Amino acid sequence: MPVIYFADQVHVPYGARPLEEVRAYAEGITRYLLDYGSLIIVAACNTASAAGLHYLRGMYPDVHFVGMEPALKPAAEKTSSGVVGVLATPATFQGALYASVVERFSGGIKLVQQTCPGLVSQIEKGELDTLETRRILEGAILPMRSAGVDTIVLGCTHYPFVIPLIEQIAGPQVRVIDPAPAVARQVKCVADITFTQSMDGYAHPTWVEDVKFTRFKTSGNPHTFKKQLISLLDMSAEVARVEWKNGKLS
Repeated sequence: MPVIYFADQVHVPYGARPLEEVRAYAEGITRYLLDYGSLIIVAACNTASAAGLHYLRGMYPDVHFVGMEPALKPAAEKTSSGVVGVLATPATFQGALYASVVERFSGGIKLVQQTCPGLVSQIEKGELDTLETRRILEGAILPMRSAGVDTIVLGCTHYPFVIPLIEQIAGPQVRVIDPAPAVARQVKCVADITFTQSMDGYAHPTWVEDVKFTRFKTSGNPHTFKKQLISLLDMSAEVARVEWKNGKLS
């Protein structure tokens, strides 16, 4: 499946920004990806999903969107103590998407919500196990432990990079749930249907023939992003720069 990956690094982190601002970025990125002929848009960011997913689905009803939401359903099913912790950004907690998930799946459990100010920036810098990163996580997780959580849900796509440190601080009795694998499975299911339809005469990406091809683009520094791909994902790839101009990417 061909993939174009866009990292809006010039605006990272999204989590402390107003929802309206994040929604505008999500709309601009969506327009850019659709201009490439994308059939599926994955909002691989909890904050962007919280701010813009419902809005984008209304604006582009014929486009397949897959978003991120905190995995409260499996957490509610697996908790023994009935106390679940959620690590997420302020914007994610403020969004209607999170409120909907809480309403649907949090019945009968107690939620302990914590933000991690500065954590995304630490991860972007590759500081996955430094004193400062540990300080940030301890400030969020130790109150959760005191509240009796036995399950912690990760509500930001940066946070899985520090799962080993989260598990150290939380202790072996606490389960950590990363929603990314479930989202990846959903993307595959949607793609299996979508690309089958594209071969039956529907619109298709202009470069769908090269099914192994992935293009990486960033609004930030391409050299910095290349180094992050290596340090965080052990992946070497070419990265192109895309600039924001008057609310549009070009």
